[in-house]
Amino acid sequence: MENRRVTIADIADELGLSTATVSNVIHGRTGKASSETVRRVQQLLTERRYIPSMAGILLARNDSRIIGIMINNHDKYERRVLQDPFVSAAVDYLSEEIDRSGNFMMIKTTNDCRDIVEFASMWNMVGVIVIGFCAEDYEYLRGQLRIPMVVYDGYSSENHKYANVTIDDFDGGRQVGEYLVSKGHRKILCMADNNFCMDNMRYEGLCKAVRKSGGVADRMLIPMRKDERENCYLNHLDEIMSYSAVFAVSDVYAAELMTFMQSRGVRIPRDISIVGFDDSSISTMISPKLTTVRQDNQIRAWVAVEMLTHLREKPEEFTNRVLPVRLIERESVANVN
Repeated sequence: MENRRVTIADIADELGLSTATVSNVIHGRTGKASSETVRRVQQLLTERRYIPSMAGILLARNDSRIIGIMINNHDKYERRVLQDPFVSAAVDYLSEEIDRSGNFMMIKTTNDCRDIVEFASMWNMVGVIVIGFCAEDYEYLRGQLRIPMVVYDGYSSENHKYANVTIDDFDGGRQVGEYLVSKGHRKILCMADNNFCMDNMRYEGLCKAVRKSGGVADRMLIPMRKDERENCYLNHLDEIMSYSAVFAVSDVYAAELMTFMQSRGVRIPRDISIVGFDDSSISTMISPKLTTVRQDNQIRAWVAVEMLTHLREKPEEFTNRVLPVRLIERESVANVN
């Protein structure tokens, strides 16, 4: 017994009690046990240095204090979604806020929203924060879950019936457009892996600012798989270079494009300027440092956890919070005036 973890069965056998009785004492359900039995169990637990299963304790409670972070492990992440700079930053700040709220965090990555319902029920969760799924998935989850849900980094219509904390993607694109125009750029290419939801809003904002000045803003759809994107860049290199600036809808894509262009002898920003989105850690790890749009993950995480706390008390009072963004000027854009 001393060479392995002591179990409830070990304690029960040594005292001649049932495992149910020992378990009840461990979890504070002592109404049916005598004070002497409780004393004997607690004494032996101390002597044998019994380590309780935290999962068992939480699952036995009406309020487990477990908040689930459910993340879409989309194919574009190549099954490594937690390595994405934006996602990892979001999880980091959510962990801090959930801990501050007196709860526990549990992470689940999946590309099937049906797993979320099963996982939340299995762990007796008090609420979930969902990252990266689509509007149809959120509607499905709202109909299936019986606990509060907050959508984090998700696009939805104004008619949705769940809490949503997002950013002003349109204004982010608009800020990029106005900034590039102020630097003399009149022909700008937007790179994204889709033409809907958040990425489309960023493109629409760019278009409004650029076209207002009489410039041109176009969009190039790039593959979701990294190995296919490099071939795309290579096959469209001349087309890309016909623009004076590129707005990539994420820092990851911007940094990836910058590395590819530099490997082909293209000088950034002398030959072409590049702007990203997110202000993730990667934006200052590359050279030249990336001009990008900052979204504050710390504030976003705080709002998400506050929303979840409110919904636990008033489940019908869901809100949609749109947080501001701002452009961060660094070194990857040239002034061509």
